[in-house]
Amino acid sequence: MKNPTQPKLRPVQKGQLNVQLRTRFQPYKGVDDWRETFIPATLETDKTVLLLCDVWDKHWCDGATERLNAMIPRMNRLAGSLRSRGVQIVHAPSDTLDFYEDAPQRQRAALAPPVEPPEPLDLTDPPLPIDDSDGGCELDQEPYKAWHRQHAGIEIAEMDALSDNGGEVYSLFAQLGIDTMLIMGVHTNMCVLGRSFSIRQMTRWGVKVALVRDLTDSMYNPAMRPFVSHDEGTELVIQHIEKYWCPTVLSEELIK
Repeated sequence: MKNPTQPKLRPVQKGQLNVQLRTRFQPYKGVDDWRETFIPATLETDKTVLLLCDVWDKHWCDGATERLNAMIPRMNRLAGSLRSRGVQIVHAPSDTLDFYEDAPQRQRAALAPPVEPPEPLDLTDPPLPIDDSDGGCELDQEPYKAWHRQHAGIEIAEMDALSDNGGEVYSLFAQLGIDTMLIMGVHTNMCVLGRSFSIRQMTRWGVKVALVRDLTDSMYNPAMRPFVSHDEGTELVIQHIEKYWCPTVLSEELIK
């Protein structure tokens, strides 16, 4: 980076977000009977972050690109709404950060004082309910690196941050006093769960995480097990997350 100076941090803006977190519990252990339940929760805006996972300008699967494009206006609206109420916004478009090398938003994350994360929690990680071994594209297309930057329809505002590194993101959280992460983006069964800044890792490090369930998508081909529609496959993955990893919330509750 050409400028090693730490950019200023967003000013503290105290407020609250009142939401209904959806989760699933198992009344009888050993019996495959899961119940949906909603838990009222209040999130402190100055301790909450919204992270956008791999909201790229283009995906190698045309179907994935089209589904993301349809969500972009609402994603941008949600980010703007939460930003205006004091929530830190973190953009995590993996493998594209050279595009943002000298941006202050990139430096804000890269220059956060390093913090050693705690020993990861030993949490159960059952297999996913869908078969994505074919790459998850419903079209006959081969993977390639199609993305170059974050989608241009998402605003990157002055006080936002940019990173695709879990250690950097965790250090930024520590610097800002963040203890809760809302996450939206793609793809639910892959990057949203598996990136170093995403659900599994942050949950194992003790961060309270919630998925924005209507602003995500899966890489799932209905020709693969369990042979359901694409939307049903995505919902199965979301339910899996609610069972084993974290609750979910609707964007409309956060926007209102």
